[in-house]
Amino acid sequence: MSVYFDNAATTKPDERVLEAMLPYFSTHYGNASSVHAAGRQTSVAVEEAREKIAACIGAEVSEIIFTSGGTESNNAAINGSLRNGSKRHVVTSSVEHHAVLHPLEHAAKTGVRTTQLDPGAKGWISAEAVEAALEPDTALVSLMHVNNETGAINPIDEIATLCASRGVRFHTDWVQAAGKLPLDVRKTAVDFLSVSAHKIHGPKGAGFLYVRGGTDWQPWMEGGSQERGRRGGTLNVPGIVGLGEAFRIACEEREANLRHTEHLSTLIQDKMAALLPDVARLNGDRSHAVPHILNYSFQNEDGEAADGEMLLLSLDIDGIYVSNGSACTSGTVLPSHVLLGMGHSPKLALSSIRLSLGKYNTESDVNTLFEKLPAILGRMMTLPAHD
Repeated sequence: MSVYFDNAATTKPDERVLEAMLPYFSTHYGNASSVHAAGRQTSVAVEEAREKIAACIGAEVSEIIFTSGGTESNNAAINGSLRNGSKRHVVTSSVEHHAVLHPLEHAAKTGVRTTQLDPGAKGWISAEAVEAALEPDTALVSLMHVNNETGAINPIDEIATLCASRGVRFHTDWVQAAGKLPLDVRKTAVDFLSVSAHKIHGPKGAGFLYVRGGTDWQPWMEGGSQERGRRGGTLNVPGIVGLGEAFRIACEEREANLRHTEHLSTLIQDKMAALLPDVARLNGDRSHAVPHILNYSFQNEDGEAADGEMLLLSLDIDGIYVSNGSACTSGTVLPSHVLLGMGHSPKLALSSIRLSLGKYNTESDVNTLFEKLPAILGRMMTLPAHD
């Protein structure tokens, strides 16, 4: 029996989503761009999915562009913004997903300058820090709503309002916030918003980019007239149908799922404090974080730290699936850029694991974790005695 605590990486598809998708793999297989009846049938399904998504965030249907997921949406928002105008400066943070950082690294080769803000130990970026970084040449601010490693929440309402007042476009990577936090684009002045289906119990390979009507932006994915000429390529109809249904379910069941993950998150935090005192360190400011993502480092009072990679593998052997933020390059394990950006030492960052919860997790899963975790850590480092 396995325990899955890696929902920030991907989620188990909801059965209702799979049921909605299945006919579009078999019976209804027409190309949604075709003008015949088979094409019109799938085109209707695509537009119904678009309507579901738009209704959830208060958008116009024309503002929703279907993509292959969060990475493409981020690339499209960033590159499409920089294609227009003479402004060549971007503000972001050092703890963004690589789907934001890497496109900006590439843009630097074309003369784009990027200011990366460090959040400090709290893990989130304030509107004041963004304001201080803005320049006359700033074209775009790109900040995620929820950090994928720590769960830290950026105050995007304040940041979006600031950007709008200064005439700067604002993009938010909403991948980890979708279905977890409410958002109405009629009230929050975001210009671009990225979402991926597989983080909300939908299919992999489907997502969308919200682009506010009238925003100065050029399409990035070219090669066809699909999506009103804004994203070339044959539409992934089953994926889009699944995305629409997953997004609808996530929006409608958000409050119930939030209560569930809050309960499990509190249970984990209480057990960590009771069973691993002075060893388990919860990273980030929990007063500004979503409950479903918990990032722990493990270091005793003598400064001895656990090997996060070995901890992950040991839990895996016991059927408990977690993640960490390290990257492996040429056989060398590198510390999480997010934890480094928060000011943690490489040693502490390398001792971390991420537990990310979902609607299918149970109290039994939490109990199983703590039946195994203390013993595994005890084999790796010296644990303090406790009653």
